[in-house]
Amino acid sequence: MGQQALAVSLPKWEQFAIGSGLALTGLNSIALLNSLGNFKGSCNPSNLKVRQEWRTLSKAQRKNFIAAVKCVQQTPSLFPAGQVPGSFSLFDDFVYVHLNQTPFIHATATFLTWHRYYTHAYEKRLQVCGYNGNIPYWEWGYDVNSPRDSPVFDGSDTSLGSDGAYVQHEGLQLAQPGVDSVVSIAPGTGGGCVYAGPFANMTVHLGPVAMPLYGSTNSTGEANPVADNPRCLKRDLNADSARRWTTFRNTTDLILNNQNVEWFQAIMQGDPRYGLGSLGVPGGGHYIIGGDPGSDPFISPGDPVFYLHHAQIDRIYWIWQMLDFANRQNVFGTGTIMNTPPSNNVTVNEWIDITPLNSENKQIKDLMSTVGGSPFCYVYI
Repeated sequence: MGQQALAVSLPKWEQFAIGSGLALTGLNSIALLNSLGNFKGSCNPSNLKVRQEWRTLSKAQRKNFIAAVKCVQQTPSLFPAGQVPGSFSLFDDFVYVHLNQTPFIHATATFLTWHRYYTHAYEKRLQVCGYNGNIPYWEWGYDVNSPRDSPVFDGSDTSLGSDGAYVQHEGLQLAQPGVDSVVSIAPGTGGGCVYAGPFANMTVHLGPVAMPLYGSTNSTGEANPVADNPRCLKRDLNADSARRWTTFRNTTDLILNNQNVEWFQAIMQGDPRYGLGSLGVPGGGHYIIGGDPGSDPFISPGDPVFYLHHAQIDRIYWIWQMLDFANRQNVFGTGTIMNTPPSNNVTVNEWIDITPLNSENKQIKDLMSTVGGSPFCYVYI
């Protein structure tokens, strides 16, 4: 499928505006305005939810969010006893569902809408736990020069915890699947256990499944990754990954330069079938966090920052869609990672199942609009 001309006219931003985030702010405003003209079903201005960037929340709102995350971590697992031995809580259940479906929700036609519904389900569980807001997002562009100084990671009581304790280590050598190509990332500033902030004493239970080993193209995993494997939450905050793949320019170019979903999702994810050497914004963000479980694509939701990261990914998708919504409600690709093993093309009639996190399965076509009314009614500012 070739690239097509954009159906709507956009301002011509200067390079400074693209690099500084001003253009992205402008694109967000256009997407917001267009969203307000696309209400469907039960979604309307009176019940519209607004998702905000983490640092725009008040300290009280951040503490409310953190308390709700801890509540989810203390809520018993929904699985029958013994079915998932390493899942002790509802928080672990979210990790398990992602672990179990990873080969079918990355570099597939379902990546964008599956994670949209998954993040929404987490948001709903936080609200059951007393959270009064909506899932915040993490705008990576603000933090590319020093992630550890970000309000997300500064170790204060209104952050999501600190970097990991520094452990001397080499960088990562990530072999890109299906091609003879390796992406190298410089060492981060941590590598050990998170030492400050609300999640300094958090225990990770599931996995690892495919944890990259420092200085090697190999990874490590447990023989039974759903068994209980208690260990500390580790991070390895990484400005190299941030500067290369999650700048304002990275994000803005992704939105402006890709006019169909095939190329948008491929460039977003750094799909090596469309060009070598990139992790895309999702991979770039995951390796800003790094550590355990953050650098393992199967169990990365085990770090509480995962959901802010994926809310940002969804925000980018929402902006892109709302610049030409009439033509951006489709999917491209199959249902297996990089079509391995080969599988059928996915259509918008495919069902998304995240049981038991949400009891209602949805077709992809029902997950295309964040203001479609069932199940979504939200925008980003």
